[in-house]
Amino acid sequence: MSSADTYDVAVVGYGPTGATAANLLGQLGLKVVVIERDPDIYSRARAISTDEEVLRVWQSVGLAERLQRDMLPDRPVAFVDADGRPFIETVIYGRGCGHPSQQFLYQPAVDSVLREGVARFANVEVLLEHECLRVTNRADDVELLLADLRADAFKRVTARYVIASDGGSSATRGVLGIGYSGRTYGERWVVIDTKVIKEWDAHDRLRFHCNPARPTVDCPTPLGHHRWEYPARGCEDEKNLTSDEAVWKVPGEQGITPEHVEILRAVVYSHHVRVADRWRVGRVFLAGDAAHAMPPWIGQGMSAGVRDAANLCWKLAAVLRGQAPDALLDSYAAERKPHVTEVTRRAVLVGRIITERRPWLAAIRNHVVRALTRIPGANSAGQKFWWIPDAHYDDGFFATTHPAVGWQIPQPTVGGVLLDELLGGRWTVLHTGAVPTGAAAWTAAGASTLQITEPSLVRWLRDRKADAVVLRPDGFVYAATSSGQPLPAPPAGLSLTTLTGASA
Repeated sequence: MSSADTYDVAVVGYGPTGATAANLLGQLGLKVVVIERDPDIYSRARAISTDEEVLRVWQSVGLAERLQRDMLPDRPVAFVDADGRPFIETVIYGRGCGHPSQQFLYQPAVDSVLREGVARFANVEVLLEHECLRVTNRADDVELLLADLRADAFKRVTARYVIASDGGSSATRGVLGIGYSGRTYGERWVVIDTKVIKEWDAHDRLRFHCNPARPTVDCPTPLGHHRWEYPARGCEDEKNLTSDEAVWKVPGEQGITPEHVEILRAVVYSHHVRVADRWRVGRVFLAGDAAHAMPPWIGQGMSAGVRDAANLCWKLAAVLRGQAPDALLDSYAAERKPHVTEVTRRAVLVGRIITERRPWLAAIRNHVVRALTRIPGANSAGQKFWWIPDAHYDDGFFATTHPAVGWQIPQPTVGGVLLDELLGGRWTVLHTGAVPTGAAAWTAAGASTLQITEPSLVRWLRDRKADAVVLRPDGFVYAATSSGQPLPAPPAGLSLTTLTGASA
């Protein structure tokens, strides 16, 4: 048994959530250890899309541009009936985050870039082929018992805090005795990943085949890949479902042959709706699939985990530096859990639209929705109800109930630079006119100030009746004021900090 090494934060699990957390924490200058059981990146593509808000998180650690080289942005989306005729045909509309609104991805490529990003930080140690067997909360830290799978030995490490991002079957969640409530849908789904040899019409667009006889997701992925997903029929065993004969049926029905694609793999899985009963136990926090699982219909499983990391990491840094009380960390679940719940509800709703099995109800769906989408503006308006909800938290670490509070500010280009590059992860007072009364207290505490004249941002603020706002390091509005009213004072006990590890 080797002696314990001590870290600020231990990250258990090295998928996209854990790798994002490691990049954020590494940039913040914290001493971090990442613990991962597998020897290398998981080769099977799981997540297949992400959104502009997530790219904004990856932008904050300098990886967005590199990641987008391997992504497929702004592809058309169609919901088609049994005859292949669209009843919804649209693109995903942007929200002003400075990146394409939707991007298809190949997850092994994303994982590789995120890990390359972690390698930039000498303060982050990565332990591959190490399994976390136990976490024990103590008064001032957490002790982790690890199995070194290469050396067939055990070791102990200690960390002030732990982020458990070790997936839906999280061993850490089980050790802590946290319930994972929800449901698993009885219908199994077959996922076929392919490599494109010869392109065909519509190879680069997302189509939901809403056929009661066999609903199918037909999805482009970048770097020359394509995916199909469809429900299994009857009680066939997994071996039959993934046989060559069975796997070729669905692509074959669309005219796709071995001339067009090479089958890389076919697997069977079930959809889950799960949320952990608690996201924090002492100094251990659950994130990503360890905290929540949702169906894949709007492509938000991985993205939700990245949002978790972005919400939690700056708060951990503030507490570890003594710049905020430990109670700040309770706002993590208070903010993220309701948002995840709403994302999951929407994913389930879209899944019901796609998988409706009653022909008569599907016919009504097709007719009504097709008529509605002919109304000008209906597609963009409809997305506000069935696609990803706005980046907004109703409750959490915020000062007031002003209409602007709790929203993530958009990211236009200001003076030729994306807004977040100007903000630099700092607490910032943004104002559209004169410096507001009360701003001096914020600057004395370490916040920056910035006057905004960019038209779209001024309009966004005024739509929310704000002339001045205080932004947190993650770009969410902590406090706001209007009509010459003073800004709320900084909260007691908070010294302001940046996402770069230096004082503001």
